[in-house]
Amino acid sequence: MKKQLRFIAVTAVCLCSTLATSRAQFGGGSPGSAFGGSITKLFGDNTTYSASLESSVKDDSGGDPMKMPAKITYDQGKTRFEMDLTKATGLKLPPQALTQMKAMGMDVMVMISQPDKKMAYIIYPGLKAYAEMPMTDSNVPAKPDQFKMETTELGKETVDGHACVKNKQVVTDEKGTKSEFTSWNASDLKQFPVKIEMTEKGQAVSLSFKDVKFDKVDAAQFDPPSGFTKYTDMQTMMQTEMMKHIPQGGAGGN
Repeated sequence: MKKQLRFIAVTAVCLCSTLATSRAQFGGGSPGSAFGGSITKLFGDNTTYSASLESSVKDDSGGDPMKMPAKITYDQGKTRFEMDLTKATGLKLPPQALTQMKAMGMDVMVMISQPDKKMAYIIYPGLKAYAEMPMTDSNVPAKPDQFKMETTELGKETVDGHACVKNKQVVTDEKGTKSEFTSWNASDLKQFPVKIEMTEKGQAVSLSFKDVKFDKVDAAQFDPPSGFTKYTDMQTMMQTEMMKHIPQGGAGGN
């Protein structure tokens, strides 16, 4: 039993690290901060929105891409990702790992970023617990006005029923570092980029947005839930929560 729980805890920490790393490629260095940095520039005047999102990351090994469906809520730099880990594909985890995580209440994970407060959160609603993760100055995402962007129209295409302009967009930061994207901007959604593609460190990355809404966002969505147990780091949260499931006396092996 102890070995099984330890395996689940390690899997959860590694999975969280993998997701955070993939999102950091989009300009944010901490969990939940993916939509800061250069990618934010692609959204133009759309500074408040919510949408269903599927991210896909494929390396040059020829294997299946990692795909993660999620819901994103964004408001003036703050981001919230809600993910059901059992719906992800290409994570290269044993099938029983995600099944066990679901049984333990660890299948749904929420990643929140509040750059204005230099704080990020990893929340597990099933555990009624979250880890508080302060941002350092180096991984607080830069603001859109700190970037310059050059746009070149590549043509017109329809994506998921939306008439779009396909654009090549080169975003340059204050240090002169350039990031290149291909975006499909929907004319019926305030030029919102319903699809974004880029290549980063040999990995092909794609974002697809659906059910885009521009309604006002409840600020409480970017705060950790009241009544949940707060931890100072991911590892401590996993270790403590897993101990709750070990039978008294430590039955079930080491």
